[in-house]
Amino acid sequence: MRTLITTALALTLAAGVAFTQDKGKGGAPKAAPVPGMGLSSPDFQDGGIIPDKFTQAAGPTAPSPILNWIQVPAGTQAFTLMLHDPDPSINKGTEDVLHWMIFNIPGTATSLPGGVPAGNLPDGSIQIKNRGNNNAYMGPGNGAQNPYHHYTFELFALDAKLPLDANADRPAVMKAMEGHVLGKAVLVGRFKRPQ
Repeated sequence: MRTLITTALALTLAAGVAFTQDKGKGGAPKAAPVPGMGLSSPDFQDGGIIPDKFTQAAGPTAPSPILNWIQVPAGTQAFTLMLHDPDPSINKGTEDVLHWMIFNIPGTATSLPGGVPAGNLPDGSIQIKNRGNNNAYMGPGNGAQNPYHHYTFELFALDAKLPLDANADRPAVMKAMEGHVLGKAVLVGRFKRPQ
């Protein structure tokens, strides 16, 4: 009788172990989650205040911040980076403001330097027109009378370069990316002009 109880207990424990491990397809143990792509800047923390030097408070030609990314998905051939302000302003209603969009950044890149110049870049990266009608970075410009706006950098890893040029607009770039996105990372900085 003792042998039967011991055997039954061993079978129960084994079944329990199998049950806790068998959470993937085909009875295989579920793999540990893979960390997603990450985007950061040494110039400000995620969710933190963007320093004035990178904003319209420093003038219309303020430099872009340094951007770094990690955990790039296998098969990445190119990146698209977008900076936009999703927060509504008193005089803009619900309009989302495009501050910067650059695509066909080489898939081997792991960063963008500070102060990216306007126009197409020697590495093949292409910048389209921002809200200010320039093919360049446009720093945050939220007025002091408004609450802080959340300026959102979005980096997309793609499995192909986009067959577009600098005359494309944001909807055309987003449409061309459909079916090619391997991963995405987001970095948010807050800003409003000093009083």
